[in-house]
Amino acid sequence: MRRLLQEGAGVVARRAGLACAAAASAVFAIPAMAAAQAPPAGGQKLVPIPIVLPQPVFEGTPRNLRVPNLEKPRYKAREPFLAPEGVRNVARRKPVVGSETTPVIGELSMLTDGDRSGEEGSYVELGPGRQHVTVDLGAPHEVYAVVFWHFHNSPRVYFDVVVQIADDPGFTKNVRTLMNNDHDNTSRLGAGQDMNYIETSEGRLVDGKGAIARYVRFYSNGNNANELNHYVEVEVFGRPSR
Repeated sequence: MRRLLQEGAGVVARRAGLACAAAASAVFAIPAMAAAQAPPAGGQKLVPIPIVLPQPVFEGTPRNLRVPNLEKPRYKAREPFLAPEGVRNVARRKPVVGSETTPVIGELSMLTDGDRSGEEGSYVELGPGRQHVTVDLGAPHEVYAVVFWHFHNSPRVYFDVVVQIADDPGFTKNVRTLMNNDHDNTSRLGAGQDMNYIETSEGRLVDGKGAIARYVRFYSNGNNANELNHYVEVEVFGRPSR
């Protein structure tokens, strides 16, 4: 995706200077993914999953975001996501590993500590290029939804965002892709059909459709402000596999 935007030196400077139009009454939010809803579970009672959102850090509609295939903004809260009763965040305090063992900023353990805010000191920074972080749920789980936050203190678009689940830590067994917006296959994980989106305090919600997996991996490949990768929090809403 970055190949579409980088044309010679100085590209970072041209991308800098994101501005927010003032909006006194409407908080900018990203659209929920299409069909982002767990399927009926054999007559089980479905209830909203307990997503706790941080306070919004910016308001209004960002301008000058020259990013292709970008979702249009909406001006209302995301609809509740329903899943079987008893589903919870099974990633809390679970171990996290990354493509870089020592982040530039922060510790990988911060990604499952419950801090979703966009404040300084709440995010992990990995270097440029394709990077990823992986959560080990400890045992196979039914995964109904995945919610994750990149840096959202200002309106940014992270590139080549891919979410995968698998049965093994090396992601060689039963790998399934839940989201992929890498349209030109820059990250060599296959071309995706999902749209680019602007980071907000709502994070990104991806439907897991009740798939069974132990490991959840999150990829990115820089952002429209710089080539670095930032992660704030990852949550996996599910329950132990029966």
